[in-house]
Amino acid sequence: VGPLKSFVMADIPGLIEGAADGAGLGVQFLRHLSRTRLLLHLVDASPYSDSGDPVRDVEVIFGELARYSAELAGRERWLVLNKLDLLPLEERAARVAAITTALDWTGPAFGITALNGEGTEVLMSAVMERLEERRRAEATASATAEAGADDVRQEDA
Repeated sequence: VGPLKSFVMADIPGLIEGAADGAGLGVQFLRHLSRTRLLLHLVDASPYSDSGDPVRDVEVIFGELARYSAELAGRERWLVLNKLDLLPLEERAARVAAITTALDWTGPAFGITALNGEGTEVLMSAVMERLEERRRAEATASATAEAGADDVRQEDA
């Protein structure tokens, strides 16, 4: 992301319908997801995707997460709509809006074009900022819990 600012991303391909039941390499992929702090649903938003229905693609992924683990399904998720370069420029925003509306998506959503990098810097910066926020919050919570433990120890003494 920048000098001394980085994070690790893991691409978990092949999360297909039935993954929670062991279809494909689904359970192995789902186990890897349990170690993440933030889930990005990277979905082909072009009219030429394999399924032709990015809304269903997201719903299938979410369904598999929920079937595998309620905790994992409740984890923070962002929507990343890729391959927008395959749409005319004037249709891109409408496509993103249509997909997020159909999903009733309330979390962050990004439109990108991985082929030429359009939108990826904004996405990476937002991810970095969110991860730093979470680290600060976890550090504060840890310090508060430790201070509370110290208070209890002093009362016991």
